[in-house]
Amino acid sequence: MDTYADLVACEDVLLFVNAAITGTGQREFHGTGHEQRFSLDFLHRYVHGNYPDIYPAILALDINDHNAALIIRNVLRAPGAGSGDGRLIAWRLGRMSPPRVYRLFGELRRDGVNNRRTRAIMRDWLAGRRDLAFDAVKYRSAVKAAVRHAHLPLEGELGDFLFAPRSRTRFETPVLEAWRRAHYDKTALYELPYTVAEGFAARHGIDRKTFLERIAPRLTRLERLRLAESGRAGGVRTGPDLADLAAMPLVRLASYVLALPAATREERRGELTGALRRSAARAAGARAGTWGSVAAVLDDSFSSFGSPVKRRPLAVALACHYLLEALAGDYTGLWLSRRTDPLKVRPSGPTPLGQRIIDALERRPDRLVIVSDGWDNAPPGLAAEVLRVWRRRLDPAGEVGVVHLNPVYDADEFDVRRLSPMVPTAGIRDAEDLPALVELATFAEGRTGLGELRAYLADRVAQR
Repeated sequence: MDTYADLVACEDVLLFVNAAITGTGQREFHGTGHEQRFSLDFLHRYVHGNYPDIYPAILALDINDHNAALIIRNVLRAPGAGSGDGRLIAWRLGRMSPPRVYRLFGELRRDGVNNRRTRAIMRDWLAGRRDLAFDAVKYRSAVKAAVRHAHLPLEGELGDFLFAPRSRTRFETPVLEAWRRAHYDKTALYELPYTVAEGFAARHGIDRKTFLERIAPRLTRLERLRLAESGRAGGVRTGPDLADLAAMPLVRLASYVLALPAATREERRGELTGALRRSAARAAGARAGTWGSVAAVLDDSFSSFGSPVKRRPLAVALACHYLLEALAGDYTGLWLSRRTDPLKVRPSGPTPLGQRIIDALERRPDRLVIVSDGWDNAPPGLAAEVLRVWRRRLDPAGEVGVVHLNPVYDADEFDVRRLSPMVPTAGIRDAEDLPALVELATFAEGRTGLGELRAYLADRVAQR
């Protein structure tokens, strides 16, 4: 039987997990970036200090890269961590983008963290890169700093490229040779990664349209996505094709769709809807159609805009809409604006969550999923009262499973904003994590305690 201290610990860990999923230290609609960074720093210090065995295990959960990097940095700075941490850290580094990893290595270097464990982790990650020469060209200063910090001996032309590039008149590795030639040969820059080639193009005075036309075959899927609108504005087609769209993560794809003008969304309706449904079907996998009847209350109020520097919460809601549609046998999506066309949603108006929750519960679904930042204001508090009456008077047996998924970290609360103590709330960033988050939310209902939570974390760690 869990003690009071165990219950407090369970609540602390779940609170931290929510923060680690949603908080990125960036500006939100209701908070500044400074507030977020201060709040997250406190949480990391608190959990690391009070639950040192659980803290690194949280890397096994679907937290965002910002907080994963903070955990790794704090664990490597602390002396005497568990021997199993290295394997989990290596696994997590393998899931992070190279720029994020190189930034982390730079932070460890500035912190003066250069113990044997840290050097081994850095050496193993660098040795595991599929094409370190490519990295050396694209992230040259970062690779150079990491190699020095890890005391990694680099012989041959890669070492010469990083530390004495003028010592060679020719490189055998194609990407290194292309970099050397691009200093005087305009054609060579089109053999380089886009971000490197862009600098050479500016140096050679190549106009943007010509550069985009010729570099297009070298663009990655994400680069094509980012350049789609700027390329079209310049008369160049660099945007992703249908296969590229369907292969994108759901929230990134939803963000792309929402960034398109309303007329473009209507013109490309079949293509965009098909891509969203294919991406959702891939995320649902074997669970497709197994969730019974599902109703979703989806927040498209004005605050769902988020902020100019943070992925919009509306994109998360749109992604969840299509994923829940794939998971459910029978699905109803209810937008706060009462729009019925998901491709036309836009952030506008107040947040009348209470009324839309009533509309959803009248359908008696097997599950009700609420995707919202939790700022219920039309009228304030109605959603909490509806959920209280529903759970205590109308459905005390919990026949309808209700969960609130919140994509926004509230720095003042050190957590995501909750609608009601009657229903569990979990932070969400990527729609693909939705099934696991619904599972994790059961820990927040008080039905399971610290022992079960530890077992759950241990199982996730063992799977990595």
